[in-house]
Amino acid sequence: MKTKNSFNSPKNQQPLWLNSYINSPEKHKQLQRRTLLTVVLSQIFGGAGLAAGVTVGALLAQEMLGTDSYAGVPTALFTLGSAGAALLVGWLSQRHGRRLGLATGFLSGGIGAVGVVLAADLNNIVLLFLSLLVYGAGTATNLQARYAGTDLASPAKRATAVSIAMVSTTLGAVAGPNLVEPMGQFAKAIGVPALAGPFILGAVAYILAGLVLLVFLRPDPLLVASAIAATQKSNDATLSNNRQDNLAKNQRGVIVGATVMILTQIVMTSIMTMTPVHMRHHGHGLSQVGLVIGFHIGAMYLPSLITGILVDKIGRTAIAVAAGTTLLAAGILSAVASTDSVTMLIIALALLGLGWNFGLISGTAIIVDSTNSANRAKIQGSIDVLIALAGALGGVLSGMIVDHFSFATLSYAGALLALHLIPVILWSRSNRNQATQ
Repeated sequence: MKTKNSFNSPKNQQPLWLNSYINSPEKHKQLQRRTLLTVVLSQIFGGAGLAAGVTVGALLAQEMLGTDSYAGVPTALFTLGSAGAALLVGWLSQRHGRRLGLATGFLSGGIGAVGVVLAADLNNIVLLFLSLLVYGAGTATNLQARYAGTDLASPAKRATAVSIAMVSTTLGAVAGPNLVEPMGQFAKAIGVPALAGPFILGAVAYILAGLVLLVFLRPDPLLVASAIAATQKSNDATLSNNRQDNLAKNQRGVIVGATVMILTQIVMTSIMTMTPVHMRHHGHGLSQVGLVIGFHIGAMYLPSLITGILVDKIGRTAIAVAAGTTLLAAGILSAVASTDSVTMLIIALALLGLGWNFGLISGTAIIVDSTNSANRAKIQGSIDVLIALAGALGGVLSGMIVDHFSFATLSYAGALLALHLIPVILWSRSNRNQATQ
């Protein structure tokens, strides 16, 4: 029986099939291409599942609870659920490979979406909240799937690999919000509340994403990458000379990458969560809400391919600074936008999504650069826990801020928080300069 440690053993102790990938750069490249293709297919389905909760989660809670004060609770719950799931998916991936970890996460998200539909049909708040927690596993997995594309990628193409995984999410993520009305009509036709309709789509999408990974993500990219790294380590006698310097550099990288992603997540989640409620209060219909959120999610994922290339070519820190300035502009614009102007809200939410995109891809690349195959999945899972908790915090506070103050106040607060990205980047650059002196 093979254990996790067998994949970190010297080359002559590896299974024969694994040695064939270690010894053949061409097979290594073929596996990377096949891995990206599998991740792309799963992300198309995963994006559709993600869009369900983002678009109507707050509206469903508002309808069932009869108040705006807790409209941010669904986002908080499925992001809180995604925190626990991120830890589980990261642990399973580190121990058993990406295939088992990611497939388990998506299938769990699908089960949670089924629970949301049942809760809406039964008007059961407790079941709704519990199901949203489980549904969050899909959100966590949708994010962690981006790492699978980087396991076998060269350092110069890591951000591009992340971007390929993320851009494929666009097809499902943009289609999801625009299917709100058709899925609502379908739900009513089968005797289920209209706002539960998108979660029917979410259940099918997440389950399909999990099955794609379970069937096609073989050989597992993380296990192969771990075996290659173990072989290289045993062949490199000079590795220990720079171990302490690399450790300090990697710790700084993990801190900076995590901070970039956490701050962008809080800003994006808080403003995005309350936009549908804000629009409904000013007379906009579900189709208009779906249009605005569709553009937002499109901006979160569609620019990814270009963003990845920019991160690899221009640098991680430059794009992280761009994330802060873009989110600043999004917060200000959403605060001053006319409540009657869907166009202005589309632009503001598109900038919000773009800023998140810049932050997530640059932050992810920094994390991958600062870890190795022996600890990468575990650290990635732990950081995604913090990202999910940040999203939960943003979701809870957003409803309270809007209820007690205004949507404009929330937007200005998000803009102010986005500014904090710049000092973080300056700190990382100053540390890097000191290290090279």
